[in-house]
Parts: sequence; C-alpha cells; structure tokens
Amino acid sequence: AGRCGRLQRYLLLLAVTCGATFVPWPAQALQRIALRRMPSIRQTLQEMGLKVREVFPELRPGRRARGDGPRNGTAPTLLTNYLDTQYFGEISIGTPAQTFKVVFDTGSANLWVPSYKCSPLYSACVSHSRYDSSKSRTYIANGTGFAIRYGTGSVKGVLSQDIVMVLDTPIIQVFTSGSARRHLGVFGFFLGGAWWLRLLGLFLGGFFVFLGKRGITPGCVWHARNSPPKPGGEIILGGSDPAYYTGDFHYVNVSRSGFWQISMKGVSVGAEVLFCREGCSVAVDTGASYITGPAGPVAVLMKAIGATEVAEGEYVVDCEQVPQLPNISFHLGGKVYGLSGPAYVLRQSQYGEDVCVVAFSGLDIPPPAGPLWILGATFIGHYYTKFDRRHNRIGFATAR
Repeated sequence: AGRCGRLQRYLLLLAVTCGATFVPWPAQALQRIALRRMPSIRQTLQEMGLKVREVFPELRPGRRARGDGPRNGTAPTLLTNYLDTQYFGEISIGTPAQTFKVVFDTGSANLWVPSYKCSPLYSACVSHSRYDSSKSRTYIANGTGFAIRYGTGSVKGVLSQDIVMVLDTPIIQVFTSGSARRHLGVFGFFLGGAWWLRLLGLFLGGFFVFLGKRGITPGCVWHARNSPPKPGGEIILGGSDPAYYTGDFHYVNVSRSGFWQISMKGVSVGAEVLFCREGCSVAVDTGASYITGPAGPVAVLMKAIGATEVAEGEYVVDCEQVPQLPNISFHLGGKVYGLSGPAYVLRQSQYGEDVCVVAFSGLDIPPPAGPLWILGATFIGHYYTKFDRRHNRIGFATAR
C-alpha cells in the first residue's frame, strides 16, 4: 500500500482544452497514427500482485456508497473504465518537442499529461516524460485560474498556451497546467513502463471539427486485438483504408450533440433481446477497452452466458467453454452487430495461470449523462469504426 500511495500523492498533471488555432494540412492525404497495445492498468496490477482496491481506495465497497450519483456496486465514475485502457499513440508538446504516450479518446475533451512538478525523486517520474514549460520556446503564460473536480479528486491551476503536434500538424493550444488535489490515479498512474495518459477530445472530438472545416473528411479508428505482426492498430485521418475492412460502412447518426453517442435498439444473447427493447443510449469510446453497461443488465448478461464474478465488476468463464459461448449482439441503426465468445473474452495470465476474462463491466452513470452503454475496443476491434464529424455520424464495417 505504501508504494501505491507514493505514486498517488506526487502525481501532478497538465490539462489541454480544445480552444485551438489550427495550422492547415499540407495535402489532402490520409494521415496515419500508429496505435500500440500495452498491458492495461488492471493487468499490470494483477501481475504485480496488487489488488485494484489497494491502489484505488475509492473503489472499496465501504467507500463507494458515498459521493454523488448512484453506485449499485459498480465503479462510481467514468474514470474507472480506464483501468482497462490498452491502446496508445504519441503526440508532442512545445518547442523543442516533448513527447508523450496518450490515449486517443472520443469520450471527452481534455488532454492530461504529467507536469514537470512531479518530483524525479519518485520512480513514476524519474525516467518518463513530464511537460516542462520552461524548456519550450513557444510556451506563453496566461495566468487565468481554473478548477476541475472529478469523482476521485480535483485539479487546480492556471491557463497557458503552447503548440501540440499531432503527426506533423501543429495546433496552437490553450491549456491548463495544475496539480492534483487528492489523487487522480486513472489519469496518470504509472505502471509497466508508460504513463497512462488520455487524449480526450482534442483529436477525435474537437480536432475533427478543425479537419471538417478544411475539407478533410474526419477519419477512422481501428483497433486490432492481437493481430500479427504487432498487436495494436491505427488512426486514419482523411478517409478509410479498405485493407482493414470488408463490405460497406453502415452509418448511425449521432444522437447527442457534442458526443460520440448514438441510439441502440437492443442488446441480445443468442437470438433473445434482453435489454434496450425500447431504445437506450450508447457511446463509442476509443479510450475504453471493455464494453460497459448499467450494473443490473450487465449482471444479467453475464449470468446468461454462464460467467462468474470473481471480483467486483470482473467476470470470468471457463477457457475451454469460450468457443461455445453464445453471441452477444448490439442493435444499431437497424443492423445487428454480433460478437462471438472468442471476440468478447480476453485470455490473460494471472499468477502464472491462464484466466479467461469477459470484456464486459457494470458501470452506473448517473443522469444527465446516463444511463449509458459504452462500446470500447472489444467492439471496435471487430468493427472498423469511422467517426464522421462532417455528417455527425458513426460508421461501422466488418474488420478484416
């Protein structure tokens, strides 16, 4: 518990908002960002012999009943979904460039990276990227104060300005540089060789607006689960690559302005529709690895496939039974998107043994944002996904 506490107490963060000036692309060509798959925080903790609740005490049963919004035995906020984040790319900030591994996330609109104020005396900071404004020629102080509160803590700081580079494209960006009050573990927890960072809407949210205004069709996100030669995938700007999908795209209009959220008309196991018969909302979230839904329906769903809950919100199945598991399907825009057992079960090593974890989790999101289902990389890895900002819609095609 002591080493976890040290990581948490000395985490300092920098945030970037989406009020940017865009420097145009040199050509109307496809732009590609490689994504790499890395062990998730949850997996790394398990390999270290640590329990999630030891590192994130706000997830302990005795504490989850407190705070805003319903809990019902699930993670109290969206932040905990990032325990299972696995896909990362790179950006840089400042001049000369300071490089960071980030999660390209359609789920929100802020960029968080570690601050240089995170002391190098601690292992989380000694050999990994921290943003240092004093080393950037393009940094401009602003001085306006800000405060942001989250379910697991809060951040205070001041506005500043610098250049964020995505591929070779500079964005003159107003951002917030501050320090964590309490811990924001899922935002910047250091494990297994990488900072766990989130590029929330800058790229796949607000950044798409900039692309659309300049005639570049905002592109696609494709996550491959374990395909050779390297597990990972890529983000494409400006179009789609038929090498990664078959058939045509099927589009569903965004149902909530400003969010990559659409309407769903059913969640089924085999041929039986169990939930959302009258309709519900689902977000397509590139920053999440699992598929999440309200705790009650997910518990019923897991019972229907014969899964066992081994920890709060974590389900496993007998590895030998995975090929025989029923399909779980999502009804989107008049089309049914199914996932087979091998598609929604992740084989992991825990304490030297293979464990088959179901990539579903219960997450109660209070109004007005919820109730809400979330389709993460487990779904996106099997359906090549296009985030089309120009027409405000999401397209799906079967991934190769």
